[in-house]
Amino acid sequence: MQSRRHPAIGYSLDTPRAHMPWWRFSVLGPFAPVAAFFLLALVLLSCMRLGLVIWQWPRVDAVDGLGFVLLQGIRVDLILLCYLALIPTLLSPFFYLNRNLQSLGNYLFAGWFSLALVVIVFLELATPSFIEQYDARPDRLFVEYLNYPHEVFATLWEAYRLTLISTLLLSCALAVFVYRFFSQYRKINNTWHPLIGLCMLVLILPIMVLGARSSLQHRPANPSLFAFSTDNLVNKLVLNSTYSVLYALYSLKDEATSSEIYGQMATEEMLTRVRQTSLLPLTAFQHPALPTLHEQSPSYLRERPLNLVIILEESLGAGFVAPLGGEAITPNLARLAQQGFWMQRMYATGTRSVRGIEAVVSGFLPTPARSVVKLSGSQHGFFTLADLLNQQGYHTEFIYGGESHFDNMRGFFLGNGFQKVIDQKDYQAPNFVGSWGVSDEDLMAKAHTRFSELHAQGQAFFGLVFSSSNHSPFEYPEGRIQATEPKQSVENAVRYADYALGEFFKAAQQSAYWQDTLFLVVADHDTRVYGSDLVPIDKFHIPALILGADIPAEVYAGVASQIDLAPTLLSMMGIEAQHPMLGRDLTRTPLDQGRALMQFQDIYAYMHQDQVVVLQQGQTPKYFMYQAAQKSLQPSELAWPDLARTALAHALVPAWLYQEKLYRLPE
Repeated sequence: MQSRRHPAIGYSLDTPRAHMPWWRFSVLGPFAPVAAFFLLALVLLSCMRLGLVIWQWPRVDAVDGLGFVLLQGIRVDLILLCYLALIPTLLSPFFYLNRNLQSLGNYLFAGWFSLALVVIVFLELATPSFIEQYDARPDRLFVEYLNYPHEVFATLWEAYRLTLISTLLLSCALAVFVYRFFSQYRKINNTWHPLIGLCMLVLILPIMVLGARSSLQHRPANPSLFAFSTDNLVNKLVLNSTYSVLYALYSLKDEATSSEIYGQMATEEMLTRVRQTSLLPLTAFQHPALPTLHEQSPSYLRERPLNLVIILEESLGAGFVAPLGGEAITPNLARLAQQGFWMQRMYATGTRSVRGIEAVVSGFLPTPARSVVKLSGSQHGFFTLADLLNQQGYHTEFIYGGESHFDNMRGFFLGNGFQKVIDQKDYQAPNFVGSWGVSDEDLMAKAHTRFSELHAQGQAFFGLVFSSSNHSPFEYPEGRIQATEPKQSVENAVRYADYALGEFFKAAQQSAYWQDTLFLVVADHDTRVYGSDLVPIDKFHIPALILGADIPAEVYAGVASQIDLAPTLLSMMGIEAQHPMLGRDLTRTPLDQGRALMQFQDIYAYMHQDQVVVLQQGQTPKYFMYQAAQKSLQPSELAWPDLARTALAHALVPAWLYQEKLYRLPE
């Protein structure tokens, strides 16, 4: 068939005009694929955002967010699409200079736009499952998990099999459709004069750049610009998941100074404020090079300091613990709570295991960056309890039931004072193996054996035991608990973890090492951290118990943070030492001086008693009162600017200490 030339614009079609509907934008010549990409992507993203809004309608309606989410959502989508289409737009006129280049351009553009749309849709389809788990759109955590394909795929296959299969099938079907769609542009024989294409490029390119920036201010738009409510999830619905992931990856370059998103403060003021809130006299900080290093004297004077065992329980929030107002599904922990130093209002510093590890083992304050367990600058010469206890003659080891390279735990521990790491490969004929390693029973049995051996040798020891049974897909051996349906549920996994914990302490309390050992049982974080509050503080509430040796039964009712645990343990063990930790010895902390620090994604909360200051990127501090009985934040009519400065100091100091390599023991 003879092609027909458009008399005004200058293009011809190899197929009848009826086969080229308006939405293929053939009139735009070399820019037609770009325009079609924008239209397809905007329709797909808007439909999927609308679906999320309908799903989360009670929370969207509660903040009157429908119009903002949908309209500003289109703005965010345009930012993403302008970035993705910027280079194709720039190259389009040049590919249409001759027939050979046009053919190459068609293939390249079809491939690029198809890949972009498939990634966009794949991440949107994965979003509901991610929201169910983390109450947010996919972000940096989504990418980090891709470093551990075995554990992640096993979890997805067991817990989200139907979702995984349907997402992959839909993505593959879309890939075929969009590639065929964009391949149709090979049938457009562009006859635009090169000057017309270049002139149009001069007009279009500034519009694309402006669209990508979405701002005429000094700084381009970023996620904080679209935070309009006190519900973090609703704020995240404004974004799309591809933008969320890409922005998180982009932010990695600023990890060392990540806390500066909340503001800036002179170093002297920052250090003065964090030193004051440690409740130590300012004269205690005397080291000329290490600004947080200080001497700690114990509240328990002992002829021989105690051994230390920390049992870090995976995803065990207060909602599963009856003495903390939760479900009565951890009877062993509830029984043990009456036998030691029980912390009634302990709060996790974050929502990830590595965040709990850095707080409990290093006493390090949280940041919006990745945990120091994973950062390159803290893989050696970074303070940990193991590092300190090594110098006191202790044997130190980490005992885990899974693969210890997960989340870089093995490298961090071995580089910072732990002498031995025991993981899945070290278990001979375990009773049960799941997606995340051997069962908690196997783990606890191994720990008991190791502690008995070390004590028999007369060796002081520190053992960090990290459980993993309470982790999706919630696998555990049969016949141990009275399970409810469905079998593979978080409640049953918690019941089993509690069972294994109870069996360990039955053995430990009958052992020779019991009277010489201090035990800490604490959660790393809650199983799911979600809620309509800007920071769901009740989901940071976790159990914490210190027992063993001669520790009397006591309930500590003050607000406390995971960073307070390590100083408290050293005090109870009877160890006098220098260290850089800014946490408090709870045996000497007045109940009315309680405070907790919480990092929720890129939001920072500082709680003093029931006063809460919330810091967000590029925004002024927000003030709330936490109503523990209702488990909710209520906006405060009063502002506490001095408390806000203290909160900012605590948000800034950990990144500064990390960057300057000052969180360590003296050489």
